[in-house]
Amino acid sequence: MLLVETVRKSGLDTAISAALAPWRKPRAVHDPGKVLLDVALAVALGGDCLADVAMLRAEPDVFGPVASDPGLPAH
Repeated sequence: MLLVETVRKSGLDTAISAALAPWRKPRAVHDPGKVLLDVALAVALGGDCLADVAMLRAEPDVFGPVASDPGLPAH
C-alpha cells in the first residue's frame, strides 16, 4: 500500500501516463502508464515475470484495475 500511495501522491502515475500518451493506440483499452506502473509494482513485490502482475489483480481494492493477461478479457 505504501508504494501505491507514494506513486499517487508524487504524481508519478499521471506523469508516466502523460509521457506515454503519444504512443497509446487509439483503440487501446488500458493506459500504457498504468500498465508500466503495474509491472513495476509487481517487480517491487518480488515478481520476476509479467505473469506476476496477477498478484496485483488479486487485490483490486489496493491496486485498482489491472490489465488482463494476453488472450484473456479485460477486467
